[in-house]
Amino acid sequence: MDIGYLLQIPLKAKALYSKGTRPTMPHLTVHLPENRLTGKEPVLVAALTDAIVGVYGEWARDLVSIRLAGVPAGRFARGGKAVDTNASVILGVRAGVFDRPDAAHITARLGTVLTDAITRAVGDDLRTGTMVELVASPPERTFVGGVLNV
Repeated sequence: MDIGYLLQIPLKAKALYSKGTRPTMPHLTVHLPENRLTGKEPVLVAALTDAIVGVYGEWARDLVSIRLAGVPAGRFARGGKAVDTNASVILGVRAGVFDRPDAAHITARLGTVLTDAITRAVGDDLRTGTMVELVASPPERTFVGGVLNV
């Protein structure tokens, strides 16, 4: 199947949820070294929100939910040694996004824009240590305010 025509349509013009479902809030959990996060929370929240809006569209701005978690010194490690240049982003997305013909493009874009947002706000030296994980949320397992959100 030729998907070239899909890649020419801006992603923000295409809903990232299935027909018949309500959009759910893009929710992110970001873990950063505490000493790198402190004082940068407002800038980081703005950068992450703008990154999601750049992919999902302006409709998502008021729905973006971000949880920032500071990791105490010594609790991020690479190669058996403590580092302060790691970051972890977990983004909950509708499972249907992985079934779209343009899924590879969307997921790659999310990984890039979220990494860019973190490095812009906290420091470019975090780029190589930033992991973005997209976690699928099937509609029958997504609840908002205690109510099934399908």
